[in-house]
Amino acid sequence: MAPSVRRKLLVACLSLLALALVLTSSALAGNGGIAPPAETPQAGRIKDLYWVVLGITGVIFLIVEISLIVFIVRYRNRDRPRTDEGPQIRGHNRLELIWTVIPVLILVAIMGFVFYKLPGIKDVPDAAGEKLTVQVEGRQFYWRFTYPNGAVSVNDLRLPTGRPVELVVTAPANDVIHSWWIPALAGKMDAIPGNVNHLEFVAPSSPGVYQGQCAEFCGLQHALMLAKAQIVTPSEFDSWVSARLEGGNDLGQETFAGACAPCHGLNGEGLIGPPLEGNATLADREQLEQLLENGKNAMPPVGRGWDDRQTDALVAYLQQEFTSGG
Repeated sequence: MAPSVRRKLLVACLSLLALALVLTSSALAGNGGIAPPAETPQAGRIKDLYWVVLGITGVIFLIVEISLIVFIVRYRNRDRPRTDEGPQIRGHNRLELIWTVIPVLILVAIMGFVFYKLPGIKDVPDAAGEKLTVQVEGRQFYWRFTYPNGAVSVNDLRLPTGRPVELVVTAPANDVIHSWWIPALAGKMDAIPGNVNHLEFVAPSSPGVYQGQCAEFCGLQHALMLAKAQIVTPSEFDSWVSARLEGGNDLGQETFAGACAPCHGLNGEGLIGPPLEGNATLADREQLEQLLENGKNAMPPVGRGWDDRQTDALVAYLQQEFTSGG
């Protein structure tokens, strides 16, 4: 290899290394989305696992890439005829043992750290206050939350600060598998049709809004199956959950945005579902309720199992927004 080519290769390698260091330093400042945020002890332990695995794999990546460059330079052709084979190395028992034992030790170390952290991920720290149990249903393509007093919300989970929380996660028997995930609060939990899973944590001690999403591919509009958890003061939570029992336009608009908009568009313009403006079904309450309950063609039964309060709120909103008589 000519000296000029060698210098160019060295400059290219050093440039890539410098770029990698710059990007890494900027990403590590404030996490940079490499590892999930952590606002609870359980989420913190999950974040620790991310960093350990990232660190080990990062070191392995550097070793492999640097070795690759060294081998390219060290064992290059050197003007040898293309038909000639290079030196052959066979039966190097010590080398074979090394590259077998080292990965085993690495996996054992990762496994040991996981088992060390796992109890803290599963166990909920002690906290004052009665445990709040919220029913969480994953549906195509929205999340439905039911609170102890019967109040309902869609895609917007409200929790009081500092209170122990139990999420009872499931999906209707006619639906598909979803996965509940608010990274800042706890790990993932599958919503499996006909099965019930439990996820417990203590809500953060200060108010905040934390974003999440379905982490299991569940259909064409999976990417729009988002969720958020709003942590509010206990008094704000009590006022909000009491007001939700009245239903009203807020519940109707929220239900539309979660259950209808992923397929029909936020403005009813139509996406994978038909446009809603002037749709004759919306003017016929009985037919609309049947559609919500049973679905039709590619539309799943998005409203099956709703109480009258939520159905009334959505029907009123649809007729107000998308029918000429609304």
